[in-house]
Amino acid sequence: MSENTRGGWGLWIWAALVAVLLVAPLLAVVPISFSAKQSFTFPPSSLSLKWYENIVSSPRWWSAIGTSILLGVLVMVICTLLGTAAALGIHRYPGRVGAVVTGILVAPMIIPGIVSAVAIYASYLRWHLTGNLQGFLLAHTVLALPFVVVTVLSSLSSTDPALERAAASLGAGAWRTFARVTLPAIAPSVGAGALFSFVTSFDEVVAASFLQSPVIRTLPIEMFVSVTNQVDPTIAAVSTVILALTTMVVLLPVIVRNRRPKGASS
Repeated sequence: MSENTRGGWGLWIWAALVAVLLVAPLLAVVPISFSAKQSFTFPPSSLSLKWYENIVSSPRWWSAIGTSILLGVLVMVICTLLGTAAALGIHRYPGRVGAVVTGILVAPMIIPGIVSAVAIYASYLRWHLTGNLQGFLLAHTVLALPFVVVTVLSSLSSTDPALERAAASLGAGAWRTFARVTLPAIAPSVGAGALFSFVTSFDEVVAASFLQSPVIRTLPIEMFVSVTNQVDPTIAAVSTVILALTTMVVLLPVIVRNRRPKGASS
């Protein structure tokens, strides 16, 4: 066995150990969600589906899930459009102005979440945006937008500008150049930014804890209230469902790319 082969196996083993260390605590909630006892016992001594039945039969869980999905989709669409446009503008006009605009747009990513949440809450109280869907939508958009901007900017910085100049020299207008040249080149990054924005909105809990009301709650807030007020594996069942859905969302692009014919253009 060569030294390179031994080094390769060592790297794979190390990566596997790190993966187990990161994933094992997350996977522990799966057997807990099937426990028949009203406690977080691991491993469970008996199995039951009653905690999943609690989710299906509870209007508050369905309301929280629907609110989080609706917010996530709306935030994803808005952030993808605004973030891509902002990244294109910054890329077209680099320099001091672009650096300032970039710093402003990515500030919510750098500022601690609790500081952003307090600032949002103080502003939204005056604007009467607490406890309603509009306030959640604006707050989540502000917090998720930096992920799209950073992701698309990174892709634009590695795109060959000669391609756009070649399209312009052949008579293509600005919109046609963007649709035929720029957008296909940055499409994977736009998709990644959209996914990040959805996950950011779906997972956000700090600002949501300030903006929530008995009428409107997101899924993370409902999970926090559940684990605070009552201790049963229902929250483990919800966590298992979220793990399954997020895994499907992450693996779907990989599956589609692998099933694409080898001769298909990228």
